[in-house]
Amino acid sequence: MSSTDDAHVVVVGAGFAGVACAKELGERGVAVTLIDKNSYHQFQPLLYQVATAQLSADDIMRPLRGLFRKIESVAVKTVEVVAVDPVNRSVTTAEGQTFAGSHLVLAMGTKPNFFGVPGAAEHALPLYSAADATALRNRILRLFEEADLEPSRIERGALNFVIVGAGATGVETAGSLADLIYDVMPQRYHDLQVERAKIHLVDHGNVVLAPFSEKAHEYAAKVLTKKGVELMLGQSVTEVARDCVRFADGGEIATHCVVWAGGLSASVIEGTDQLATGRGGRIEAGQDLAVDGFPGVYAVGDVAMVAAPDGAPYPQLGSVALQAGQAAASSILADIDGTRSPSFSYHDKGIMAMIGRRAAVAEMGAHRHELHGPIAFSAWLGVHAWLLSTNRARIDAFVNWAWDSFSKSRSPAIIDDPDAPRIDWGEPTEESLTT
Repeated sequence: MSSTDDAHVVVVGAGFAGVACAKELGERGVAVTLIDKNSYHQFQPLLYQVATAQLSADDIMRPLRGLFRKIESVAVKTVEVVAVDPVNRSVTTAEGQTFAGSHLVLAMGTKPNFFGVPGAAEHALPLYSAADATALRNRILRLFEEADLEPSRIERGALNFVIVGAGATGVETAGSLADLIYDVMPQRYHDLQVERAKIHLVDHGNVVLAPFSEKAHEYAAKVLTKKGVELMLGQSVTEVARDCVRFADGGEIATHCVVWAGGLSASVIEGTDQLATGRGGRIEAGQDLAVDGFPGVYAVGDVAMVAAPDGAPYPQLGSVALQAGQAAASSILADIDGTRSPSFSYHDKGIMAMIGRRAAVAEMGAHRHELHGPIAFSAWLGVHAWLLSTNRARIDAFVNWAWDSFSKSRSPAIIDDPDAPRIDWGEPTEESLTT
């Protein structure tokens, strides 16, 4: 292929990777069809802040057509892709339409992995989309309203919150939820014994934030414990019921709010079974992000498994996805020009996690320079503001972060779905306990 005029790239998924790839190609004049079931791009690293009423959903969502309003070569299609044909580089939508191109980029992202735990898919609340975050926020706030109406419900777990998974998502959710419950709620519920609320962070491993250093494990555990979070490490969930969660040691906790942060698996679409996959169903891709055996097909972002220099797959991080999307665009441009595709070289900016108000851990750069406390908190703010898609989004987020840091009021703490089914306070599950 000798000209961008002959190229047409179909990108499936408008997460970090898909948007970055489409933008890079569009700015070079390549025709791109960007397909996503949502009309917006969502900033997933801040979902927990929506769930705990630090930010509103609008703060982390940007209309896709707005993002590409100045790039005429990018066409946005809001529809769900239900099948992929990697041989013909085409996709089929739920509406029965087919989109085909000279190149196909798979960037569908991930979905929660419940690991076959009975009841988890039905009763646990995942945190992988803006809709998930809004639903979780509504559940948290609804439980306080229900407990205020009938305080005896506290004995039945109304104010017990269980978070499964002590990785970054679980830890960040636990820290922010503790700030919401113990700092904000006492000012709102004057007649409710808010101090009876309990937050349990559960993980089958023996540390929180396992990918971080031992010092970070200790710091995060200390901060969470000080905030009132009960750490249940070395513990496995065996069942999530309507009104309780059960553990491998035979114990259980009465609860109506189980947050699932226990893992990810790649989003599966009909036809992707033709592609080689690795752990978690991630599509194997080469250093140029191309899928072996299927010319013109690329996999990027959380759905892709690409080997880092040490042989391990790159982590499922927003910064990896963004850079991989840009790298895939470079590979496609090289293919269009008939030149050799460059290898993906990830610029490691480190890893970080917020643990509530003015507390964070950060390991910066490839050499993992370690920061804890307010300095890490500031670094976290800077990096996440940089990742946000627009200047308006950055300003909105900083205003909310500043307000939250210096006050104990969260304006997004509203139930915006008052007509949703009320919580079922039917007969307790046999032998369920309040702990």
